[in-house]
Amino acid sequence: METTLGTPTASAITFFFLIVALTLAVTYWAARRTRSTREFYAAGRSVSALQNGFALAGDYMSAASFLGIAGLVALRGYDGMIYATGWLVGWPALMFLVAEPLRNLGKYTFADVVAYRLRQTPVRIASAIGGILTVLFYTIAQMVGSGNLIMLMFGLSYEISVVLVGATMLAYVLFGGMIATTWVQIIKAVLLLAGVSLLTGLVLAEFQFSPGALYAAVVEQYGQAALEPGGLVTNPLDAVSLGLALMLGVLGLPHILMRFYTVPDARAARLSVLYATGLIGYFYIIIPLVGFGAAALVGRDVIAGIDAGGNMAAPLVAEQLGGTPFLGFIAAVAFATILAVVAGLTLAGASALSHDIYVSVVKKGQATEREQVRVARWATVVFGALAVLLGVVFKGQNVAFMVGLAFAIACSANFPALLLSIVWRRFTTAAAVASILSGATLAVGLIVLSPTVWVDVLGYPSALFGLRNPAIVSMTVAFLVGIGVSLATREPRAATMFDEEKLRTYLGVGAE
Repeated sequence: METTLGTPTASAITFFFLIVALTLAVTYWAARRTRSTREFYAAGRSVSALQNGFALAGDYMSAASFLGIAGLVALRGYDGMIYATGWLVGWPALMFLVAEPLRNLGKYTFADVVAYRLRQTPVRIASAIGGILTVLFYTIAQMVGSGNLIMLMFGLSYEISVVLVGATMLAYVLFGGMIATTWVQIIKAVLLLAGVSLLTGLVLAEFQFSPGALYAAVVEQYGQAALEPGGLVTNPLDAVSLGLALMLGVLGLPHILMRFYTVPDARAARLSVLYATGLIGYFYIIIPLVGFGAAALVGRDVIAGIDAGGNMAAPLVAEQLGGTPFLGFIAAVAFATILAVVAGLTLAGASALSHDIYVSVVKKGQATEREQVRVARWATVVFGALAVLLGVVFKGQNVAFMVGLAFAIACSANFPALLLSIVWRRFTTAAAVASILSGATLAVGLIVLSPTVWVDVLGYPSALFGLRNPAIVSMTVAFLVGIGVSLATREPRAATMFDEEKLRTYLGVGAE
């Protein structure tokens, strides 16, 4: 098929600048309302449940979801749907296990909850390490997706595209903080849901609105194997490990967890997860249809020829069905998606550096509002520069696959310590630190030794660790270490404060 990807078009440029102008206007409006740390980190706790539901959905429906899943389904068939399913099923657990304790116990980061009845300094340092590693890996995927998109939209080099995205994202976070990030997420969620709904409708219209006819066309071109497991994950143990990471990783994602601090109370936190689950569920049901439609209508060879990871499958089928103007709209929506998610991730990374490390550990909580906001903004710049650098290094990877690795770190480093601190009286400071550090280092170490980095990036003939996703090993070890160290150590103060913690979790007494 003939495509304009790689050549700047009037429609692509128009939609691109319209969306950037709209989101920058929101940032300017938000910047005038961002003065204190409470406003910078938590939007002044003034976000309603419905608004936060859309913002959570916007944060979660990232480039990995839109570009990555469509690409994986187009190139690998059925196995791409593992990501869509896995990313959805963790949300009920988030609503019932974590939403209420987070809102009632925490202030700005998930470390506030883990450290509530434990010793602050060691827990906050360990939590910051786990949080930053998770956010960095998640950010890499978004930067790779954005670099590819801008490169193909405007004919720029990949490296310049990544730098441009990093600079725009920094403008959102530096000046608007959480207020701007929240509203950019809401705008992006509405645009993304509308764009993907329209694209799905156009795909189904080609097959008389019959998903069965669409699947039959895929089978006709690529055989029955396209609708059966094994196209991407051939090792059953790897499939289980990936499923665990996708399901439980959401309970350890710092940029999702900190959204619960933007609402006024625990009821609003639970309601916002309910709204988000509905929006996200709808999105993950229809996005595989776009991927199968791209395989049937555009063809796997064309998709892989444009981008080896398949990330351009959705824009390509948009161009085929709606022409260059629709491609411009879809590409601009994808760009807004990436910018919004990277902004949220950057804010979470900066919060860990400034709130957990600088204010709580270095200054022992004795920092002025002005000083905290200044440090948070410098932390944002440092984190943004790291994101650009890593985005360049990991060029060419499929973005959904990269986010799967971030989920493995999240469910290994953050989730075990967070859950045990909420539900187990015997949990101690030493156990929290050991669990977070063992989960984080093991997950990252095994990813480096896995085929993903050892073979695909470093070029060695075979990997030292066989699984592509390490969650089944690293998360299990993190839980065992947390339980074992708790049984081997005693912390009477932490055990005594457990009842107070439960009371505050249930009633919200003393919550800000």
